[in-house]
Amino acid sequence: MSIYSKKQKWKLWLFIAAIIIIGLSLWYTNTLVNKIAQDEREKVKLWASAVQKKAKLVKYTNELFNKLKAEERKKIELWAEATKQLSMDLSDYGFVLKVVSDNTTVPVILADENGLPITSRNLDPQKETDKKYLKEQMEEMKASQEPIEINIYKGQKNYLYYKDSKLFSELKNVLDDLIKSFISEVAVNSASVPVLYTDSTKINVIASGNIDSLKIKDSTFLKTSLISMAEHNQPIEVEFGDGTKNYIFYQESKLLTQLKYYPYVMFSIFGLFLLIAYLLFSTARKVEQNQVWVGMAKETAHQLGTPLSSLIAWLEYLRSKGLEPETANEIEKDVKRLETITERFSKIGSVPKLDKVNLISVLNNSVNYIKLRSSKNVVFTVDTENQKEIIAQLNIPLFEWVIENLCRNAVDAMNGNGAINISISDQTQFVYIDVSDTGKGIPKSKYKTVFEPGFTTKQRGWGLGLSLTKRIIENYHSGKIFVKNSELGKGTTFRIVLNK
Repeated sequence: MSIYSKKQKWKLWLFIAAIIIIGLSLWYTNTLVNKIAQDEREKVKLWASAVQKKAKLVKYTNELFNKLKAEERKKIELWAEATKQLSMDLSDYGFVLKVVSDNTTVPVILADENGLPITSRNLDPQKETDKKYLKEQMEEMKASQEPIEINIYKGQKNYLYYKDSKLFSELKNVLDDLIKSFISEVAVNSASVPVLYTDSTKINVIASGNIDSLKIKDSTFLKTSLISMAEHNQPIEVEFGDGTKNYIFYQESKLLTQLKYYPYVMFSIFGLFLLIAYLLFSTARKVEQNQVWVGMAKETAHQLGTPLSSLIAWLEYLRSKGLEPETANEIEKDVKRLETITERFSKIGSVPKLDKVNLISVLNNSVNYIKLRSSKNVVFTVDTENQKEIIAQLNIPLFEWVIENLCRNAVDAMNGNGAINISISDQTQFVYIDVSDTGKGIPKSKYKTVFEPGFTTKQRGWGLGLSLTKRIIENYHSGKIFVKNSELGKGTTFRIVLNK
């Protein structure tokens, strides 16, 4: 099993463990949130129930007040009838006088048809003789209550002016305070829920609570809020006993809304933290890998340098001793090859110099070198689209290394029997180089994996060739390399993209 396969297994197990931990955390958090949310809902229901009960109390109190008002009206009408009877010729005044004298609470003024006061009752005793005071009181009474007309005798009429009694006025103030208190408690509620208190139209807002007052002025926001509240909770109907109905719209508290989204927010934060941690560790690992690459390459170049110099000296010595020219030339080729390899390793980790060179010539040299050292059953072709020269910026030793790695991998994939075709496409800004073989092919899931360090299908391979190839193309030539297409049992095509 390759190093990469082991790493993939560990990644899979760690991912499963992370999913389990996240799942358990979300489940536990969601359980707690649901419990708190349920408590919030119960609190809102309790508040809504209390509001409904208090609304009924206000309605009942208002109905009692209206009954009291009606009774005062009846009392005044009875007093008026008694006054009328006193003006008539009756033999028994006892009952009538009792009715008149029993009115000790309702302020009244009896006036003739010309509006001149005749008598008064339950006004300020010190001012009852003041005509100006009586006139002011009559105007005040007329503004609040319709005068009662009394037919006295032969078309003569008197008018009875009256106003609410002191007791009735005090009760009215108490009722008004109760209604104001009710509206205030609805707006500033213990459940901390957003509330809109409207009139019978369900549009005009009388009071609001836990909602931005500036937003309420926005008609669109107000309309949307009322619709949303009505969808979530049935509006509470409020009737004060006078026939009109008001409505209380409310929705879940902000805390409850926040609790709903808390697990998802926590999951997002946790996921973001894991992502950042993964990126940091991945970056640190890549930096470490780069350092290992550079250190290994530099050390290899250094170690090769000493025996290479010695080989060059021995070659000159053997020539001086009469070594056959053909043998000496072959040894020289291998020595130069070692020099090229040493140069390649020495350039890893440093910024290589890119020169404008003929790409076709470089490719032909690389293919010819591999061709001589491969099986005769492997057919090499280079398709240049009938072009003799394509200029690109390359570092020749490093780029030749790339082509050699791709061709060697292709030969291994074909088990030394098949065809390798290299085609070049010259575009305006880029040069495309496709290296195709007739080998085993690569599964689509492994298209990116093949470039990872340690990935190999060979029993004795290190899995460094394609990783080094990718590094040379992308880091040193600012290009791209990827698997263009592949089919199992039919072959693979790698594409290199170079900037012109």
